[in-house]
Amino acid sequence: MNTRDIQLLYEYNLWCNARILGTAAQLTDEQFLAPGQFPHGGLRGTLIHALFAEWAWRMRWQGTPPDYHYRLKPEEFPTFAALQTRWMEEDTLLMAFVEGLTDKKLKSELEYTSTEGGRHKRVLWETMAHLVNHGTQHRTEAAAMLTGFGHSPGDIDLIVYLNEHRS
Repeated sequence: MNTRDIQLLYEYNLWCNARILGTAAQLTDEQFLAPGQFPHGGLRGTLIHALFAEWAWRMRWQGTPPDYHYRLKPEEFPTFAALQTRWMEEDTLLMAFVEGLTDKKLKSELEYTSTEGGRHKRVLWETMAHLVNHGTQHRTEAAAMLTGFGHSPGDIDLIVYLNEHRS
């Protein structure tokens, strides 16, 4: 994995998040706040979890262990607009980190503590690929909920992104 590869994955991640968030913006407050059957509840809980993961991993990558006592809480996001604003801020910070990477840094070892307290060592690019994959799971859950509300985000596959944005 090199910096061009990881930048491509994170451009896709950004595009995919934008599709989900753009579709979620069409919901009523009641739909956004509705409970759900997914592991993190409804749409709000699922999106908060995905946003927290992006924040926590970026903090690890930048050498600042995240404070796991601090979790994004649903009450911090009483409306979709509040969540979208926070996510856009995180997207900017995350992409700045990605764009500043070198191949050497990407291949360096990262020592980190998981949210469960376990100590781990992984190559940086592996953890970065993991985050995109993790987001895929929760975007799929969000897409299912959005579709259930009558607002499908459309195809969010990597190949769709590549065909639309890379010739």
